[in-house]
Amino acid sequence: MIIKSAAYEISSAHVGQCPDSRLPEYAFIGRSNVGKSSLINMLTERTKLAKTSATPGKTMLINHFIINGEWYLVDLPGYGFAKRSKKEQENLQRMIAGYILQRQQLLNLFLLIDIRHEPQRIDLEFIQWLGENGIPFSIVFTKADKLSRAKADANVKLFLRTLSEQWEQLPPHFVTSATTRVGRDEILNYIADINGSI
Repeated sequence: MIIKSAAYEISSAHVGQCPDSRLPEYAFIGRSNVGKSSLINMLTERTKLAKTSATPGKTMLINHFIINGEWYLVDLPGYGFAKRSKKEQENLQRMIAGYILQRQQLLNLFLLIDIRHEPQRIDLEFIQWLGENGIPFSIVFTKADKLSRAKADANVKLFLRTLSEQWEQLPPHFVTSATTRVGRDEILNYIADINGSI
């Protein structure tokens, strides 16, 4: 897939404010500081489409970007940012769950995992919740350039092996780097395949 155009459209505080459109949507989510904004900018080849920050937890709304006038890339708030108040965390959880469970246009959720870390309970619990609710999702391992190829492969295998203890069939997964652009074509082609099947 070639990205000819990518533009910010709207930020929403809840699913009811999202665009009144039937275009397919692909959402990106992950723990705070997982490299989500950098990945989105790499995929779209727009250096400042999603705002990157050295401070984790900056995305507080559901952000819609229209791609090629044909589909939406949706930037969801990160989860698990400990410095937020309990009320803020609850509000964000409600916003995220509302979008994921209610948005019929959502065709796939890309769950970002920092490849440098061993499986984190918060990610595994989120994956379990997605499975219980029948949400189609894929796993995107980020920051592959931060590790040697052997260590990156080992960490991916460990994560998938941990998942296989609960899952009979593992979700699709991608290994990416916003710096080296590894995984870009694979993710965009995956989206193109889904779009082509609807």
